[in-house]
Amino acid sequence: MSIQNRRERERAERHQLIIDAARELAEEEGWDAVTTRRLAEKVEYSQPVLYSHFKGKDAIVRAVAIQGCGDLARLLRKARPSRGESRLRAAAEAYLEFARRRPALYDAMFVQQSDIPWGTDEVPQELLDAFGELVAAVEPVRGERDLEALTEVFWSSLHGIATLMQGGRLRPVHDENRLDLLLGALSLGQHENGL
Repeated sequence: MSIQNRRERERAERHQLIIDAARELAEEEGWDAVTTRRLAEKVEYSQPVLYSHFKGKDAIVRAVAIQGCGDLARLLRKARPSRGESRLRAAAEAYLEFARRRPALYDAMFVQQSDIPWGTDEVPQELLDAFGELVAAVEPVRGERDLEALTEVFWSSLHGIATLMQGGRLRPVHDENRLDLLLGALSLGQHENGL
């Protein structure tokens, strides 16, 4: 292995170490605790080394969010049910469980301000993959409706539920009923269109 290859590998490992440390610190203490000083201490590198990888905290949160979308895409893919089960329900349950188990990561992905180019040609592949999994889950109930618009309604509904649950604003006793109502409303359109 050449010295250049080793240096590139070490740089990539340091880059990932910083992202992992930010995720861990955010899950433990929240995003306000994630500072370049704290990260430098945690990864045992100087702040200038962190700045050689990221321009600042916003760039770190962006990297965390993009990787989080990749994680979500893999989780949704893994949650695809076997025959006879509702793919829509499986995706909804997996999405909400992801948000519940990784609140700081979810916050970085979908709540915090970000310069991630959502809805443009420059959108990172990880985001396309996660949205694609939601599209695939919605497709069986689409009927004559616009698939991407219906998926956006599904996603925004799940996001609203996840955000309100994290804030303690929804009664947990109604979690299952709430999901049934959402899935029923989405599925209703296919029957109205004669399917």
